[in-house]
Amino acid sequence: MAGARITMPQAGPEAGQSVGTAMAVVDARGVVAAWSAEAERLSGVAAAEATGLFVGRLLADPEAILRAPAFTDPSRRGEGWSGIAGLRGGDGSPRDVYLRVHPLTERGGGVRWLVIATEMTAVPSWPMNGAGVQALLTGAPIGIAVRDTELRCTWVNDALALQDGIPREKRLGRRLTEVLPGPEAESVEAVMRLVLRSGKPQVDHEYRAWMPTRPQQEHAFSTSFFRLDDADGRTLGVCVMSVDVTDRQRARERLAVLSEASTRIGTTLEVMRTGQELADLAVARIADYATVDLAETVAEGEDSLARVGSTNGRVPAFRRAGVASVHDGAPESLWSRGETVSVPAPSPFIQVLASGESHLESELNTAPGAWLEGDQERLDKIRRYCMHSLMIVPIHARGAVLGVAVFVRMGDSVPFERDDLRLAEDLVARAALSLDNARRYVRERTAALALQRALLPGRLVGGVAVEVASRYVPADTEHGVGGDWFDVIPLSGARVALVVGDVVGHGINAAATMGRLRAAVHTLANMDLCPDELLAHLDDTISRLGVEDSDIPERAAAESGATCLYAVYDPATRRCTMARAGHPPPVVISPEGEVSVPDLPAGLPLGVGPASFESVEVELPEGCVVAFYTDGLVETRDQDIDAGIGRLGTVLARPDRPLDELCTAAFATLVSRALEDDATLLLARPRSLLPSQVATWDLPSDPAVVAHARALATAQLTAWGLEGLVATTELIVSELVTNAVRHGAGPITLRLIRHEVLVCEVTDTSDSVPHLRHARPTDEGGRGLFLVAQLASRRGTRNSPSGKTVWAEQEINEQSS
Repeated sequence: MAGARITMPQAGPEAGQSVGTAMAVVDARGVVAAWSAEAERLSGVAAAEATGLFVGRLLADPEAILRAPAFTDPSRRGEGWSGIAGLRGGDGSPRDVYLRVHPLTERGGGVRWLVIATEMTAVPSWPMNGAGVQALLTGAPIGIAVRDTELRCTWVNDALALQDGIPREKRLGRRLTEVLPGPEAESVEAVMRLVLRSGKPQVDHEYRAWMPTRPQQEHAFSTSFFRLDDADGRTLGVCVMSVDVTDRQRARERLAVLSEASTRIGTTLEVMRTGQELADLAVARIADYATVDLAETVAEGEDSLARVGSTNGRVPAFRRAGVASVHDGAPESLWSRGETVSVPAPSPFIQVLASGESHLESELNTAPGAWLEGDQERLDKIRRYCMHSLMIVPIHARGAVLGVAVFVRMGDSVPFERDDLRLAEDLVARAALSLDNARRYVRERTAALALQRALLPGRLVGGVAVEVASRYVPADTEHGVGGDWFDVIPLSGARVALVVGDVVGHGINAAATMGRLRAAVHTLANMDLCPDELLAHLDDTISRLGVEDSDIPERAAAESGATCLYAVYDPATRRCTMARAGHPPPVVISPEGEVSVPDLPAGLPLGVGPASFESVEVELPEGCVVAFYTDGLVETRDQDIDAGIGRLGTVLARPDRPLDELCTAAFATLVSRALEDDATLLLARPRSLLPSQVATWDLPSDPAVVAHARALATAQLTAWGLEGLVATTELIVSELVTNAVRHGAGPITLRLIRHEVLVCEVTDTSDSVPHLRHARPTDEGGRGLFLVAQLASRRGTRNSPSGKTVWAEQEINEQSS
């Protein structure tokens, strides 16, 4: 039998084998019959040298040598022994090892001995007396079995019986499939046959089995196999080492569930959807049926729930946010998703809400007198669907309760254990953070949206100048509403200003900044500034606000940039003057449906640095539609802004349709995707004044022309049937024309416009602006503009490239005609 060896894997502890474990087989005469490669490493003696030697010659410890005859003592068959011995190395130096010797009974009644040697560094340091050795053997984590070439068990240690619950007498002489039927045992035997054929060890093969002693508890085992050969190379059988890795497997599955939860729970910032995601993940992984009930205040984005105990025992209102079951349609549920849930009192639900601690009921108590006795409808569901195990876990975050998650097992499922409760608590804890973030987001988004809608115009009035319609849709992203705004501002001379803008950022700060800018635009618009001049002043304003708020990071970020498009339309001339600051250009749809984009210089966004802006004047044809919008309507991650503008123009190429319908059609193209930014659309259909509504005269710069101007105005008012305004209009015309002659230069233009009000305008080529002042009693003049201000409902001055215009408005009522 010279040269025999055991083919063994070089496995570490994960394969179920301790570091430094060597194995040998000794026959009934005490002669070494097989010597493993690990034994070669441990002793330094090659297998060819060791096999055929009396085992005592390989032991350096005299006392251990005296024990060697135990290998040949027939009276000790069926027993084994263990102890510490010195293993003689190849160089003659001893090495302390721990020996475990087990008998291997052969079919003919003969016996061999399996010797396992472990380096002392791998052996526990407690005293190795007789009791300690027995404890080590009994509690060893490694189960060992030897099977012959027919895969029948010829030897097994006590640890294997403790692992799988199969006693030694039932296992010896039988195959694994005979004592543990099923596909898992068949797969293990297939691996053993492979090892017998190839001689190649198989390490860390995992399989699952149900223990006979606990039929409801599935265990996982990690098993390693190596072939046993004699000195002549004949195959003797296969040695199997098994480790119970159930705890490791459960930990792995638990981590897998929690890892999956990190990607499947909280995919959106919607409270109700997050609750459903928690229920969906729990079913089939933890429970057969799961529900998630949230306090109504949480579902609506308001403050979280205080503990029931701190609210005088009052049970709060709950709403079902999630429900899932192994049965289609979740017939076990008393309430559908979104419905108000009734919480029974007294019950474990109230205890969980009051204490904040989870409730585990491994065996659901449905006996008379239990808490379910007063909830017959719930009890009927429990009995009908064989619910037998219950867990109630509070959903709390940042010290406040958001709701409860309920997990139920039914039918043949194993009851919940403490490990299941810990997993459920970890899962709910992860979901609670997502729910609380969603709740906070909903609250902030609701506040920002309310603030923004309060700051936006409630009703757009285009007067006689334009017909308008608008639409605003906030973003669907987690950033919340942004700083989009639009406005229609009446100006003097029946003109109107059309504004659309977009503040960088989202949330309350962006909405607040939008409100500040909108107020600034209104103030500047009332000064009758040209569009380019107005944007320049607005740029100075936002830069100043940024400096003032530079010590507040949130405000500084929100006010670090904004875009704006400002246009002024005059219905008397059908001319529209516009300028933009980094904003998308308007889209003009002709009456024939042709789409064009005015060549309007882009300019820099507001507040990003020194910038200049340029106005462009275009004529708008009768029956056209002009679209003002923000980039959220035309730009996405997968579509550039030019393509989006083209898409918008195509949708709006029906200028004869009502403007509200066009707004709806424009946003209907966005239903297939979530809005990544706020989207705003302002549509305007320009109108024009009839020639009969405007009267214009060019006058020389001569003091004598004042009386002629009064006569022209009187005649026009009479033609319009506004005799009641003749007296006041004569005074206004007289003062304005006199000021133009005295302080202005060049020719003078007098224009009267009748629409909702009567407008009187006097234009000259001077850029000097008259100022209203209060004359002293001794002053001979200086009272003209003061009189105009008293007679007119509104008055003002506007500049143009060719000069200035001083104007005054009067209300038209029944007394005017």
